Amino acid sequence: MKEVKFRKYCTSSGKDVVCGKDAEQNELVVAQSGDSESVLHTKAPGSPFCNIKGKATLKDIKETAVICAAHSKTWKQNKLDVEIHVFRGKDIFKEPDMKTGTFGVKKAKSIKVKKEEILKFLKK
Repeated sequence: MKEVKFRKYCTSSGKDVVCGKDAEQNELVVAQSGDSESVLHTKAPGSPFCNIKGKATLKDIKETAVICAAHSKTWKQNKLDVEIHVFRGKDIFKEPDMKTGTFGVKKAKSIKVKKEEILKFLKK
């Protein structure tokens, strides 16, 4: 069996962040997300699902939102601010007719990641 190599990051407070690289990996990221853990995805299709392991602070969420935005199709195609949805693992659902990597979300909060924040992250 092939080892899955997710994108992995660590927030400034030490929280591990796991992000998918494609639809198949997004399935795995969502599957391993805890019910109370924060999960992020762009408002538009075409980004990694990013899971912050454990109890996330607002700062953890903001840092992870920049990571999610930087790896999104929205950013790569437009180079503008990116809207990110933040939700809990328990709020994610999958219908039988949804394609791989696609999920529904019962309730989400929205935050906007500014172009400048993404550019700063990418320069690291």
